[in-house]
Amino acid sequence: MLAEVLETLAPCDGATLLDGTFGGGGYANAILSTADCTLYAVDRDPAAIARGAVLAARFPGRLHLVEGRFGDMLSLMAARGVETLNGVVLDLGVSSYQIDEPERGFSLRADGPLDMRMEGKGPTAAELVNTLPERELADLLWELGEERYSRRIARKIVAARGDAPFETTMQLASAIHQVMPRDPSGMDSATRSFQALRLRVNDELGEVERGLEAATRLLAPGGRLVVVSFHSLEDRIVKRFMRDAAGRSPGASRFDPSTLVTSGKRAEFRLLTGTALRPSVAESQTNPRARSARLRAIERRAAA
Repeated sequence: MLAEVLETLAPCDGATLLDGTFGGGGYANAILSTADCTLYAVDRDPAAIARGAVLAARFPGRLHLVEGRFGDMLSLMAARGVETLNGVVLDLGVSSYQIDEPERGFSLRADGPLDMRMEGKGPTAAELVNTLPERELADLLWELGEERYSRRIARKIVAARGDAPFETTMQLASAIHQVMPRDPSGMDSATRSFQALRLRVNDELGEVERGLEAATRLLAPGGRLVVVSFHSLEDRIVKRFMRDAAGRSPGASRFDPSTLVTSGKRAEFRLLTGTALRPSVAESQTNPRARSARLRAIERRAAA
């Protein structure tokens, strides 16, 4: 949804912006090519930062690569003397580069170590599936993967790991396939379980919550926060946060002025997207990974 992101973020000359999920640099390249602005590009994946060196050389003095989590953008920006931003964009979830590298352990299409760590630090997915009690594992698959067969899968994993610990992605996928019916949509039946493990390994939902809060604290008047999410758990968090920030919580009446005047930051934002923007039919056909994308945005109101 690059075109929609650019239109909503509306980068302009002289602006200072932040791309909290640099990834392959697609957004960064487009933003810097659109306006004579300064962009801080954050990514927790060291490999992404290393790849960004080529792009930084194309925009000397304008693209600043920052290794870290976007949930820590307040401290990351403070360390660089940046107090306010004119825009923040977050493209949530795993990047195409991470999916396409089997050695990272995110892919269901090629075998690799059962890792899934974006930063290469902390417990791996293998450690989770090999050590969590059956009930806790089932709860994880249900809550973060929305997997209705979570208990069946957890039972299978615990039984299988008694013979040999899980070490690879295909080893885990095979175990899940053995107890799962074929998905009528054609989606791999292990997809939801892999999603749940990835979210847990990287604390992605917690990161989304921290990132949204930090972004709103950094935005200058007229500054915009644009978020693209790819599954319901992320989108639910973003939707609720933005509605609250704009004083549009469920049950609030748009005809009651008191619902628009709240304390702190919640009185200072307006929704730019009444409903989430979706990718075009053409983009969904050419890029299947974009089909589930949802774009939401808010803007800090100008000072009265």
